Amino acid sequence: MSGLWRWRRNPLRRGTDLAEAWLALAAALLIVLGGAAAGWATARTADGVLQEAVRSQLAERHLVWAQVDRLLPHPPVDPDPETATRRDAHRRVLANWRGVDGSRHIGPVAAPRPVEPGDRFRIWTDDRGRITPRPMDTSTASSHAVLAGLGTGALVGAVVEGGRRLVLWQLMRRRYRAWDEAWERAGQDWGRAGAGS
Repeated sequence: MSGLWRWRRNPLRRGTDLAEAWLALAAALLIVLGGAAAGWATARTADGVLQEAVRSQLAERHLVWAQVDRLLPHPPVDPDPETATRRDAHRRVLANWRGVDGSRHIGPVAAPRPVEPGDRFRIWTDDRGRITPRPMDTSTASSHAVLAGLGTGALVGAVVEGGRRLVLWQLMRRRYRAWDEAWERAGQDWGRAGAGS
């Protein structure tokens, strides 16, 4: 709101003041409208792509039962408490399972909870029975799309603000040049006592 005085009719208002006011208004509109439009378009596009990836992953991955054959030894002690907690939460076991194609598999698996030999738990596999990560769910895909939209909106705002500051810097240089020229025209003795002014 402090920039509104630049639009008033005032004998002290310079052309660069008016240009600066119009620049601020244009930048504010571009940040609000352009950033919102770019963010919305990015979020919508990203959501479409990610939801398609969710559908594809759900079609290619299957939840099957695995049975624990034996517990595998713990890996060596890790001094990092974060990885140690993660390691203890997912105990490695040797398990067997049957793929959706009917093939039998046996191999090391991270158990989702504490288990004993003979216990069963569910794992995600592909069409051939190979272990795969859990497919992305729709809410995670939507969250990623929203974050992409917010990031794009912020990026547009940063680019517009950077451009505004660059143009403003050029206006200030022009203003300082004009002041220097005015001082040159006034002469070096202007304002000094006894200079006849």
